[in-house]
Amino acid sequence: MAQARTLGLLLAGLSAVAFSFKAVFVKLGLAHGADALTLLALRMGFALPVFLFMAWRSGAGGLTRRDWLWLAALGAVGYYLSSLFDFLGLQYISVGLERMILFTYPTLVALFSALFFGHAIRPAAWGALALSYIGIGLAVSHDLAFAGASRELIAGSLWVFASAVSYALFWMGSGHVVMRVGATRMTAFVSIFACLFVLGHFAIAHPLASLAAPMPVYIDALALALLCTVLPIWLQAGALRRIDAPTAALIGTLGPVITILLGWWILGEAMSLTQFAGLSLVVAGVLLVGAKPT
Repeated sequence: MAQARTLGLLLAGLSAVAFSFKAVFVKLGLAHGADALTLLALRMGFALPVFLFMAWRSGAGGLTRRDWLWLAALGAVGYYLSSLFDFLGLQYISVGLERMILFTYPTLVALFSALFFGHAIRPAAWGALALSYIGIGLAVSHDLAFAGASRELIAGSLWVFASAVSYALFWMGSGHVVMRVGATRMTAFVSIFACLFVLGHFAIAHPLASLAAPMPVYIDALALALLCTVLPIWLQAGALRRIDAPTAALIGTLGPVITILLGWWILGEAMSLTQFAGLSLVVAGVLLVGAKPT
């Protein structure tokens, strides 16, 4: 039992590390000459065979027309729009700020649940929400101090915030779907729909010849597909078979820290005490929003 838990903790940690590389490889792909949509299309194209295999193993038996519509909608909102907005935002802001803004999606889930479904927000949770957004403000001030270009910084932050909103809507809609179709099958089919939406968007917006990118772009896209998309999903699934979801989520809070360190190590992005103070507030706020009342 102890060995299984230790392995589960290790898998959850490795999943957080693998996912933390995503923004770094996006930045590298953009620096190597790809635009956001082309890089996203390559990522989804490389990942699509894996998701098709997952869907084949899971099967489609018993899925109703309503299920298919929900799976398509979740693919559009959760993995297509969320990824597209995120890639667009990373053209303008640091990977550390991007990760912190994305990390606030649980606070958005709490707010949307209150707005749309009348769920009460505990008084303590309002303070947690304030902590998260004060932390984002500190992170933005860090980027302004080191990078400047406030108009681009605001544009990038808004794109990534739109990504967080899309991801929050995905989580709100996925609860009853996963109960009906199962986690693995939902992930497979939602991801397939997202891949098709991205590739369709690319086919409309760009000529096919634009896929003739420099070799480093293909390497970045392949890393995004396998290291930062497929591998974290597989590791997280393995972790959840051995540890409970709250513990796995707690380990996931390491993600923003790892991303900031990777941005400094690989991309040469600046770090400061202001940035880590903002990160601490964001993480504290997210943990408090997710905490169960005693």
